[in-house]
Amino acid sequence: MKQLTVAILMMLTSAPGAQQPQADIPFDSVPNLLKLPTDVYLGEAAGVAVNSKGHLFVFSRGAHTQLFEFDRDGRFLREIGKGLYGFDFAHVVRVDKDDNIWCVDEGSNMVIEFNPEGRVVMLLGRKWELTEGRPEQPARGAAPPAPRDGYFNRPTDVTWDPAGNIYVSDGYNNSRDAKFDRNGAWIKAWGERGTGPGQFNIPHTIAADAQGNIYVGDRTNRRIQVFDSDGKFLKQFANVEAPWAICITPPPAQVLYSADANSGKVFKLDLNGTLLGTFGKFGKQPKEFGWIHEISCPSENELYVGELLNWRVQKLLLHPR
Repeated sequence: MKQLTVAILMMLTSAPGAQQPQADIPFDSVPNLLKLPTDVYLGEAAGVAVNSKGHLFVFSRGAHTQLFEFDRDGRFLREIGKGLYGFDFAHVVRVDKDDNIWCVDEGSNMVIEFNPEGRVVMLLGRKWELTEGRPEQPARGAAPPAPRDGYFNRPTDVTWDPAGNIYVSDGYNNSRDAKFDRNGAWIKAWGERGTGPGQFNIPHTIAADAQGNIYVGDRTNRRIQVFDSDGKFLKQFANVEAPWAICITPPPAQVLYSADANSGKVFKLDLNGTLLGTFGKFGKQPKEFGWIHEISCPSENELYVGELLNWRVQKLLLHPR
């Protein structure tokens, strides 16, 4: 009987499609990546993104929200948007295929697009009225105000499909995803607070693949949901703990990385949700992570992570077996 049980277990674990335990992926962290001027400091590194030249953009929560640009060697180049009206509380920064720089500001309820020269070219959402002050957040357990087309309530991230349509995860209070056309015209939204397919509890991070499918890190529900470009639910991945930050590598062979802040672990998956490996742990030392808030993955084995608790950006070089 014991031999029969062992044989059955061996058949199950070797069956096609069975989830195999994955060993950690070896990796290194590049030391002292960012060379800041002596009088400039990072606060919480909420956002990090890389453009086609390898330039690095860091969206920082300091005394004031700041957007910094560095060259591929980490040398400081400039601050973009200094004193900008829409900079209130940084959430993420993303770079599109044309090297435009998009900042999602949770505090001002805005998504701000800069061209590569650093000038504002498009605005989505609207900042709370300064004369009235910041709106009070709903009391614990109370429902937030009803969502409105074209407006956000603590948005979290932005991505684009191959046609240039814009998708915003909207976010802490509206619990939905919003879709705009390439010119910023409102198209639709989908989602509401809940645990079912197409419902969200803090859609915290968003990315698109080369086919235009939309991947949403549904943080508090501890899953990634996948939709087509019209918001139709396709599938979900529940093997990533709490997805605080996700990114998808460029085509043709795309993979997805997802970071769980509390464990410090980063998960590598294919686009079917199969776990390919993991790495990292919570901590303060190099190769440890204190609340990864955004990942940029310009290639499969080169990643950049922004951390809230450690006020830093790490460049990671992976060495998969």
